[in-house]
Amino acid sequence: MSEVRVLEFTPMDMLSMSILVLFFGMYLTRKIRFLADNYIPPAVTGGLLFSVAAALLYAFARVQIEFDMAMRDLLLLVFFSTVGLGARLSTLLAGGRALALLAVTAGFFLFLQNSVGVAIAKAFGVHPGYGLMAGSISFAGGHGTAIAWGQVAESAGLEGASAVGLAFATFGLVTGGLVGGPIARRLMTKHGLEGPDAEAVASAAAEAKVEEGGQDWLFPVLATLLMLALCVSLGDVVNRTLLGRGMKLPGFLTAMFVGIVITNVAEATKRPVNSVVIDKFGEVALNVFLAMSMMAIQLWTLASAATAIMVVLIAQVLLMTIFAIFVVFRVMGRDYDAVVMSAGFAGMGLGATPVAIANMDAITSRYGPSTKAFIVVPLVGAFFIDLLNAGTINFFIRLLAP
Repeated sequence: MSEVRVLEFTPMDMLSMSILVLFFGMYLTRKIRFLADNYIPPAVTGGLLFSVAAALLYAFARVQIEFDMAMRDLLLLVFFSTVGLGARLSTLLAGGRALALLAVTAGFFLFLQNSVGVAIAKAFGVHPGYGLMAGSISFAGGHGTAIAWGQVAESAGLEGASAVGLAFATFGLVTGGLVGGPIARRLMTKHGLEGPDAEAVASAAAEAKVEEGGQDWLFPVLATLLMLALCVSLGDVVNRTLLGRGMKLPGFLTAMFVGIVITNVAEATKRPVNSVVIDKFGEVALNVFLAMSMMAIQLWTLASAATAIMVVLIAQVLLMTIFAIFVVFRVMGRDYDAVVMSAGFAGMGLGATPVAIANMDAITSRYGPSTKAFIVVPLVGAFFIDLLNAGTINFFIRLLAP
């Protein structure tokens, strides 16, 4: 077999390529009705096709594409900063009950997700520990959790656990971005639901317009850019301070907290932030981030376990679809906000919080905003899902121990 040649791309290279990929995904969404009708995020469509092309390039030309992911990591911080800047205290308090309900619902789902994984492992005649890797460790936990628990499993004698976990986490990222839209479409159609009234949507669109030939747009854009920079930089300061005291939090969480402080201080001093401009920054950051994440998937590394991966994927996607439609939607209130949260839950439970946000963004861009969903789902993803997941995993480990 010929030697593999590696093509390395800088952060700016990746930024340029990801925007082109995003444009391509948007073009396909306009041309292919299925994609538009099912609210598939353009970043998922374009990024997935890019990763397929990269896999073909590796298979036939022995060329491997590698990206420097620094720009992607920064965009994640920027996006969650916009979430924080859009979180007024009054809105957060209003979402308190919904937050508790979704957290409890997520805990129940994690138990089901691991039960399915363990059942499939036993059906294949392999150690049930691999079933946990095919459950919440990789899907709800994502790549970081898969690596961490994979190392623990390998030290306990489960060979290749990390690779198995990364494979499921990768495909979970893809499927999480594909199923949320169809779930939302079915719920909207079946229950005859509509988004915010047309007058509210039209008002938001009118607010977004700027005077032609004037400079009215420059101040709010620069002010928002300054606030985002403060969120990222001060969030890093807070993170390093907490780390020095033995408390580790993800960077996006501290950036979001700084954003919450800034927007509520501005509200209290009668200088509210421009939510329209913030939303635009957030939309750009999220879509480019997700495109980069999809582009970086190395599909060829997953080929050896294709059969097992497909069985697990089908089972976990079916579980998620049924759970989102018949449990999450009902528990969260059977309204438009519940539809958006159901789609977000699918992205979070199969992929990651940014995938959940992308799913929700694809729906709200068509039907109008859902403030509650954009506060509750990220908070569950940031605060509760990892804690609940750790507890669920440890419970199954004790349960399965000989």
